[in-house]
Amino acid sequence: MKATLSAIADVVVFEPRVFGDDRGFFFESFNARVFEEATGLKRHFIQDNHSKSVRNVLRGLHYQIQQAQGKLVRVVQGEVFDVAVDIRKSSPTFGQWVGFHLSAQNNKQLWVPEGFAHGFVVLSESAEFLYKTTDYYAPEYERSIAWNDPAIGIQWPMQEAPILSAKDQQALPFEKAEHFP
Repeated sequence: MKATLSAIADVVVFEPRVFGDDRGFFFESFNARVFEEATGLKRHFIQDNHSKSVRNVLRGLHYQIQQAQGKLVRVVQGEVFDVAVDIRKSSPTFGQWVGFHLSAQNNKQLWVPEGFAHGFVVLSESAEFLYKTTDYYAPEYERSIAWNDPAIGIQWPMQEAPILSAKDQQALPFEKAEHFP
């Protein structure tokens, strides 16, 4: 498995070696040793989540202000554009974002550490999105930052307006959102 640091060093892209033939394919989707070597972190993943969304659904930018969740995300059907925004005030990359195309074809995974807001938009007809988390979901601590806040300036690859949940329609601008120390 290949691990590549992104423009924000704590966010890591993992690319597995895929072994395929006329029967199908096999790849190792997670290896704790490789993860630790690439991130310098020992993380215990305690929850797996699976969502399915249709084209133009945009989920995010989400985070938990307490019980912060690190997320290891991947797509098993379709394609998304996945984004991580650094919301750690003490970070030299505070307020910066990175984005990656994740798909069932490229098998890439993205490590989004604690202290980042996360979101994605579906680019294919539909997409199934899987992610491991380092802490349990705690709705009382969940927060959302506006996906289109010009202070962040995410370059979403969309041709149409996104489909948003009611919660994401009410998301706060970056400047008014709670941040990590």
